[in-house]
Amino acid sequence: MARYKINIEYDGTNLVGWQKQKNGISIQEIIENSLYKLTSEKIKIQGAGRTDSNVHALNQVAHFDLKKKIKTDSIRDGLNFHIKNLYKRYKVSILKCKKVKKKFNARFDAKERTYLYKILDRRSPPTIQNKRVWHVKKKLDDKLMKKVAKVLVGKHDFTSFRSTECQSKSPIKTINSIKIFRKSSEIEIWIKAKSFLHNQCRIIAGTLMMVGKGKWKKEDVENALKAKKRGAAGQTAPAWGLFLYSVKY
Repeated sequence: MARYKINIEYDGTNLVGWQKQKNGISIQEIIENSLYKLTSEKIKIQGAGRTDSNVHALNQVAHFDLKKKIKTDSIRDGLNFHIKNLYKRYKVSILKCKKVKKKFNARFDAKERTYLYKILDRRSPPTIQNKRVWHVKKKLDDKLMKKVAKVLVGKHDFTSFRSTECQSKSPIKTINSIKIFRKSSEIEIWIKAKSFLHNQCRIIAGTLMMVGKGKWKKEDVENALKAKKRGAAGQTAPAWGLFLYSVKY
């Protein structure tokens, strides 16, 4: 029995998220079924993060154990072949496959996760970027967003910035950094932390959007943190603007 690590890119549109669900197709299900086609082994994979429905990934990480001896390149290529044949409607690609130590765990060994949230702030709707950005018709003040984002960096009680359905035992999390860049009509919000609460990145994006519109000030975000109530922070930004960018080990 050997353990393998895979890097995965996927478009989350029309998928129910990473984790297996009864109400639709998940990324986990697509890969596990493709592994079975490739190896004839029933294999359960463990992902680094449970991305929600319609959330994308540029470099998700997962691990699994395999009895059969297969070259890593053959696992990558074989998985991509079966994914394409079994699930033509969905866009999931295995980027890399590497043999790792038996103790490696894609979820618990992760030291830092980087998420990217994209906002398109122009009057005209997106075409090529449709379902890849949050379309906001009003031009946002990205410089003010950048200044106010510093309030959320560090160790805090993020009760106001997590879903009411979040199952994490503690609302205490440490945000390592939040960086904001403008590229023409697109604003990128880069958020780094060891781990996140459910919907935390999307609520941060929704809150900073309010700042960018001029409806919230620094004090409003500080008060939202102190309130420790979900209703105190901004809206949950749409899932399709969020990308799991990378996982550091």
